Amino acid sequence: MLVSLIGYRGTGKSTVARLVSLALGWEWVDADVEIEWRAGKSIKSIFADDGEPAFRDLEAAVLAELCGRDRVVLALGGGVVLRKENRHAIKAAGPAVWLTASPRQIAARIAADAATAERRPNLTASGGITEIIAMLATRDPLYRDCAALVVDTENKTPAEVADEIVARLAEQRITSGPAGERESGTAG
Repeated sequence: MLVSLIGYRGTGKSTVARLVSLALGWEWVDADVEIEWRAGKSIKSIFADDGEPAFRDLEAAVLAELCGRDRVVLALGGGVVLRKENRHAIKAAGPAVWLTASPRQIAARIAADAATAERRPNLTASGGITEIIAMLATRDPLYRDCAALVVDTENKTPAEVADEIVARLAEQRITSGPAGERESGTAG
């Protein structure tokens, strides 16, 4: 089983995945970093050189492989939910946690992260908050379809978000206990 963090760019998936993995004693993987490593170039370069369909194909292949792992927290790219087969794979692998924030907060976080502009392309001609609003209109129902939990990251530190995720997973008994045995909610 694994836990996937989904949501739009700038909601904190990579940072929070690392913190959740530490709390659970699991491994963590940033799927976008894995894609860039395999391609030997940034996501922005993949889009520019090969086009979005080639990127989405590579993303689906990486997701399929990562979903076969156990005791891993995955930070997934914001658009991974666009393909139906990806949504099925995410849900089948374990609980998905949808990290949310307002478009204004997302825009501020993206603007504050210099690496984002270097590594990630604009997805529309407009870019900025206009792009975020347009993309969320399309993606929010897809995130909702995958999500076992929804966690609002607005005005919270990554540690607060991670703590909330770990607590809510424990409440729902959907993560492994310290001995590595899955909690079932039944007495043995």
